[in-house]
Amino acid sequence: MQLTAHTDYSLRLLIFMAVKRDDEPATVQDVALHYGISAHHVAKVARTLVQLGYLKSHRGRGGGLELTRKPAEINIGAVVRQTENLRLLECFGPDSTCPIEPGCTLKGVLGEALQAFIDVLDRYVLADLVDNRQELRQLLGRR
Repeated sequence: MQLTAHTDYSLRLLIFMAVKRDDEPATVQDVALHYGISAHHVAKVARTLVQLGYLKSHRGRGGGLELTRKPAEINIGAVVRQTENLRLLECFGPDSTCPIEPGCTLKGVLGEALQAFIDVLDRYVLADLVDNRQELRQLLGRR
């Protein structure tokens, strides 16, 4: 299974927010610079995370992004479910036109695999991903 860039960047943005120092502002441009990704993509991801209630955005001079919850309260499985299209095949949706769907067992097998994937992600919170906060700060160029 491959996650979309949107989900990847969502997780990266949350990690960035969790490892930054509280007194440091976090802007879209700052995140984009430190990860080497497009500010346009980071802005789209930030909007999604604001809409989902994971981030708050402050406009104007001295503004930026902030987490709305503690890292220990942000479940990774929930973030992935909310940012990713987990419909693996056409038959996972309501308008399947597959002629063998009624007798096909592939949907069940893939559904089980998807559930196992999500079950693993559900065991982790953002705080688990940033246990090595100091190392991540150094890798991101944030001493």
